[in-house]
Amino acid sequence: MVASGNAQAGTRVDARTERYRHAERAFWEHHGLTPAERFVDVASPAARLRVQELGSGAPVLFVNGTGGPGAYFAPLLRELQGFRYLALDRPGWGLSTPVDYAGAAYGTLTAELLRQTLDALGVERASIVGGSIGNLWALRLAQAHPSRVERLVLLGAGPLTSEIRVPPFIRLLRSPLGGIVVRVPERPPMVRRQLAGLGHAAGRVPTAFVDWHVAMSRETDWARHERDMVRAILDPGGYRPGLVPAGAELAGIGQPTLMAYGTADPLGSVEVWRRFTDRLPHGELEVVDGGGHLVWYDDPGRVGTRVARFLAG
Repeated sequence: MVASGNAQAGTRVDARTERYRHAERAFWEHHGLTPAERFVDVASPAARLRVQELGSGAPVLFVNGTGGPGAYFAPLLRELQGFRYLALDRPGWGLSTPVDYAGAAYGTLTAELLRQTLDALGVERASIVGGSIGNLWALRLAQAHPSRVERLVLLGAGPLTSEIRVPPFIRLLRSPLGGIVVRVPERPPMVRRQLAGLGHAAGRVPTAFVDWHVAMSRETDWARHERDMVRAILDPGGYRPGLVPAGAELAGIGQPTLMAYGTADPLGSVEVWRRFTDRLPHGELEVVDGGGHLVWYDDPGRVGTRVARFLAG
């Protein structure tokens, strides 16, 4: 009886995985891309992480935020050439297994996860591109293991300075109501409202993204896993002490760093992010007029050209 139940559960998981793969594949194909897939195992904390790979040349590792797993960089990757692009599904996203964020300080844990990912991929040194909270992962890796990081690209705002308040949706995830929210499957109107709240005008983000996000909500447990992470990094009053890099920590990050910020991104302002990049020894700010939080969706050509030029050094 137990074996039969386990087999049935495994079949359900496999069916969900295949439905998710189908939706994600359609999203990649919408952008004219067909990445290769590989899985890597990390030990501390233990996880099996998925990486999707495109191109050849100097390696660039992409770390997603809360807008989607690694594939959400597709519009940007379509604009880039001449590099080996490694799009990571952050733990608990896409087809990567979740991790327990309560076992170590968040900055230490995330830096070690990325270091181990580079080790498993056989990559000694890479440029790192983050999105949203993925920016924090990128900075913490550069801080903890500077020899492993060539350059940094930070796309959209994130918890990188004490001037940024916790976004309402992230506060909601932490609350008791968040336990209900993560069990409600998304519908297209809901995703479009979320995109509008992130500063994206109607039509800026393709329908293919909306369809993929709805499938992701139904066929993966990303929202529950992200809530677990949020509850590990938030107190009722805001981000837990030590999560946001201090000024001295930023001053110690010596890698060339480019931040692209859209003026419609609700997190911060041009002035906030100019002050932030000024605290980095080699920081640059690219302002995208009218761009939302997923800034590469609003003007992928411009953002892609700027990022490619920066990565080329």
